Amino acid sequence: MNKHTKVAVIVAPLLAVLGYIASDYLIENDADKTKLITLIPEASCEVLTGGCVLMSGDFKINVFDKAGSTVVNSTFPLDEAVLFLVDEDNTATAFPLSQVQSNYYWQAQTPLRELARTSTSYKLRLIASIKGGDYISEFETSL
Repeated sequence: MNKHTKVAVIVAPLLAVLGYIASDYLIENDADKTKLITLIPEASCEVLTGGCVLMSGDFKINVFDKAGSTVVNSTFPLDEAVLFLVDEDNTATAFPLSQVQSNYYWQAQTPLRELARTSTSYKLRLIASIKGGDYISEFETSL
């Protein structure tokens, strides 16, 4: 074995370990940046009767009403969730959702049932946060 081969055998593992550490550092740095991802309704949204499934890739959120309380359930644990009811003047009223059983279930008391008596559809906005990523959606629900 000549001296170049010996140096290569010694240096190659060191370069591999340093490359692994550097790539991990870069990936971690990118993960800290805030991302904004749009959720799209899977089908028609009927929050009061059947629920509304919003999705982006493997991530899904189900929004439904249960006895005057709007419930959000997700496939991944959420850090925070806020639901907005938007009136005809495009004015949004925020309803911060509180955690129910786990980070997968969130709910808040909302006036959706009362609004169903006066309107046939209503615009909703949802912002769900997961580890620096904000998932947003604006959709109309049949009441």
